[in-house]
Amino acid sequence: MKTPFTVALSMFAGAALGAAAVQGLHAQAKPPIYYVAEIDATNLDAYTKEYAPKAQALIKSMGGRFLAAGQNVTAIEGAPPKPRVAITSWDSMDKIQAWRNSAEYKDLRKIGDKYATFRSFTVEGLPQ
Repeated sequence: MKTPFTVALSMFAGAALGAAAVQGLHAQAKPPIYYVAEIDATNLDAYTKEYAPKAQALIKSMGGRFLAAGQNVTAIEGAPPKPRVAITSWDSMDKIQAWRNSAEYKDLRKIGDKYATFRSFTVEGLPQ
């Protein structure tokens, strides 16, 4: 009679420890950082040919993931956004800063600035 009780107690203790470990790992996970850019292209043709493909490739190569991009933007309240919007997800603010401070980005941005004006900001995601 003692053996089944010991086995049951051991199983319960193991499940409780496992649940506590999983909860602790979830608490340590950092939420993503979302980078939002409004792009007002003054020369859309040149922007889409000379800048956008290279910028998208650089973002992907440095760890960013595109969630939304394009010009099908609808204002719900307030002033309408600029014609183009891009939203990317990053693992950390450090990765965004590494991308923005890279020599590749700085060189590419010189091209982008010829064809568009940009407004960008970040927002931290909520823990899931």
